[in-house]
Amino acid sequence: MSGILIALFLRIVGPTWGIQTYALCILAGIVVATLLTGWRLRQRGVDAGYVIDIAVWAVLLGIVAARVFHVATHPDDYFGPGRDPMTALYIWEGGIAIFGALIGGAIGVWIGCRQTGVRFTTFADALAPGLLLAQAFGRLGNWFNHELFGQPTALPWGLEIEATNPAFPIGLPADTLFHPTFAYEIVWNVLGAALLLWLDRKRDVQWGRLVALYLIWYGIGRSVFETIRVDPTELLLGIRVNVWMAFLAIAVGIVVWVVQTRRHPGLEPSPWQPGREPESDRAVDSDVYTDLPESRTQDDVEITAAQPAAATK
Repeated sequence: MSGILIALFLRIVGPTWGIQTYALCILAGIVVATLLTGWRLRQRGVDAGYVIDIAVWAVLLGIVAARVFHVATHPDDYFGPGRDPMTALYIWEGGIAIFGALIGGAIGVWIGCRQTGVRFTTFADALAPGLLLAQAFGRLGNWFNHELFGQPTALPWGLEIEATNPAFPIGLPADTLFHPTFAYEIVWNVLGAALLLWLDRKRDVQWGRLVALYLIWYGIGRSVFETIRVDPTELLLGIRVNVWMAFLAIAVGIVVWVVQTRRHPGLEPSPWQPGREPESDRAVDSDVYTDLPESRTQDDVEITAAQPAAATK
């Protein structure tokens, strides 16, 4: 936990002790995602405190991987003539990538679940809606920084960017308006979170299928928004690396959905890994959703719970 606090502290205040609004938005997103995930875990019979144990790994590795991915996709900003390679470590100066955070965060969640005994797919599905909300908060920080905006537009909601902005395209008039791509993504992510929460009310989108829908939804939106952004990035076969990553997210989501639907057509038997259910007071009674065979459907569960026990013959 200390590593996370130090990283967030440096990202928020920086070496000049100035408050970084973007970092505060990221921190707010982490808090919202943690609270929502904890509430959703409790609905499955897991004490909300477990989310902190797992978040320690997820946030720490997410921050490291987000920075590494950004540096790898923007090498000219840190390496080459006149560049100081050490600036690649200056995370307080900005520069993190969501796709890197997703990769590192997923590894962190896996490690945290191995340590706590919570089933990985249970936690991932509980996290999916909150993750979209956290990303929406992060994009709000882009508005404060006037960064990651889109191409010029004549639409009435176009964003005015100061001509002194390092990302302002050379040769354009100072009063040029730009697509607020970060605002588009905020709306897309909030709608996605609402959709996932609505779908999960059926309680049959388990075994990692909800996080698969997250990957598909986010990948579709990001593949569109990324194509109209003006910030420089590496190209692969003429296409931005982040667009390829969005396509990969969609593909992974589809594969996870198909494979998990075929392997696990029913509900998760327990939110715990086999043999790892705790006996302490941190295990919440989840009633009919504990130790169900995979073949049982949600309708079977509700009918069984509503019927009185049969008399012994």
